[in-house]
Amino acid sequence: MNYAVKRNSRIKEDPSVIFHFHRAIQSFIRAGYLLTLQERKKTINTQLEEVSPLVLGLLSEKEYQHPLLVFKKAFKEYSIKEFEYFISGMVYFSLGIHNNLPERNMISPYIHLTKMLDAGYLIIERKEKK
Repeated sequence: MNYAVKRNSRIKEDPSVIFHFHRAIQSFIRAGYLLTLQERKKTINTQLEEVSPLVLGLLSEKEYQHPLLVFKKAFKEYSIKEFEYFISGMVYFSLGIHNNLPERNMISPYIHLTKMLDAGYLIIERKEKK
């Protein structure tokens, strides 16, 4: 994201690493969308007990308790195609040197994606504890 919004800068990594990142995030977004479609009563919740704000990260207390809410909020605001457009734009602007900045808002989808990654981690962590 840093390289995508900086003018005249690009990631110097091997482009195949960036492509692999793109595919992994694309798969994550699709898996998150499928989670929101599942109408199971079984949820991955936890009771919040004096949690440090550092542990919460970008998540609210309610989102920390119910991480699936993060995915529902994200896909309520943006479609899968919009997230994929965001990821493609991030990769495009990161791999080349450009004088122009992206024409669309990249911050909101980035925040949603970061929160989804945090929520995904919580879901996996809580599932392993069971």
